[in-house]
Amino acid sequence: QVHLVESGGGLVQAGESLRLSCAASGRFFRISDMGWYRQAPGKQRELVARIFSSGSTNYADSVKGRFTISRDNAKNTVSLQMNSLQPEDTAAYYCHIKYFTYVGDSLDAWGQGTLVTVSS
Repeated sequence: QVHLVESGGGLVQAGESLRLSCAASGRFFRISDMGWYRQAPGKQRELVARIFSSGSTNYADSVKGRFTISRDNAKNTVSLQMNSLQPEDTAAYYCHIKYFTYVGDSLDAWGQGTLVTVSS
């Protein structure tokens, strides 16, 4: 019922920046949490950054001070500004939301993933 579309991945050199965006569409009452996860080859998916409906955020230690997450509630979008990218940031990045349906259920939705590759 909810569809997430990600954009902004690509190939950059170490030290450069990228901005990922994710737009949610479909039928839902409201979105609570929005976030980004990543999965590198051979590794488990991990939380990168999350932003709550209150606006509070949390980040993985490895990206603190380099990445910034933001959301636009009017447009149902979440973005991830990634600065000072390093080769270890190379991964598929997935948008994630928690949302409430009109009958009060809390559900999760995932994007299809966008690839970020950082060369040294």
